Amino acid sequence: MSRAKTSLAALAVALAGITACASTPDPDAQAAAELQAAMVEAMKPATPEEIEAANNSDPLTKANFWSKEYAKDAENLDNALTFANALRGIGSTERAIEVLSEVLVIYPGEPRILMPLGRALAVNGNQLGAARAFEQVAVADPGRAEAWAALGTALDQLENHQGAQAAYDKALAIEPERASTLANYGLSLALTGDLTGAEGKLRQAASTAPGDIRIRENLALVLGLQGRFDEMQKTSAGYAPDAVVEQNVELLKDMIRSAPAPEASREKTAVQAAASEPEKATPPAESTGLRLRRSGG
Repeated sequence: MSRAKTSLAALAVALAGITACASTPDPDAQAAAELQAAMVEAMKPATPEEIEAANNSDPLTKANFWSKEYAKDAENLDNALTFANALRGIGSTERAIEVLSEVLVIYPGEPRILMPLGRALAVNGNQLGAARAFEQVAVADPGRAEAWAALGTALDQLENHQGAQAAYDKALAIEPERASTLANYGLSLALTGDLTGAEGKLRQAASTAPGDIRIRENLALVLGLQGRFDEMQKTSAGYAPDAVVEQNVELLKDMIRSAPAPEASREKTAVQAAASEPEKATPPAESTGLRLRRSGG
């Protein structure tokens, strides 16, 4: 073979080797590409079908699902709100507060964040923080009855009953038949010693929501605090076992008798005892349900 033919043959072999190398995949590059594709796929928002399935699942599964959706896009307001609500559903109130506080930085003053944040703070015992959150909503949207009502409840918990009653008035000016607000207003009036006013609000609430046992219990208790024990028993009839009603009547009589004179002081002291924590207001929990109870909403 001539020198020229030998050189051409060598060049052909070299070119074939280069072509073969170029067509062989790089394992590292392929792995990186697959990882990137998997990450892109994982970061895709859930489909409507996946969301529906998660929302219809048990609370823990729902919370785990929305944890992942929140991680995909922490600035998505709807995801954050749904995740926080799911957290509250499994009793993880502190984590819900963290999530809502984080997204509030991105959407400052947003009522959709402040309302659930206030509720979570209240459940967690931070009534001052709750009142501030509800007040921000009420100031930003003064036509929102739920904000004024929630503010009233928080202020009552802070023993600012005058401020609470002003907030309830604003809520009722917007929604006059709001049963939970009427009931909580009645409780607030009872706590300030205005049992007649309390009775009036509770009767309105009972008329608006006749099936609400908690409202009936509060009305019966307020009647008993006025010494109207027959009316107390009639109001409770059908809503509590007769034995429990009779026991509540006797317990209330003892509370009023043991409270200091004069009469007004006795009534107010008895109200305060009935509104306190169950273990402070009553004998063991299984024996009686005598306690003023706030309504939700």
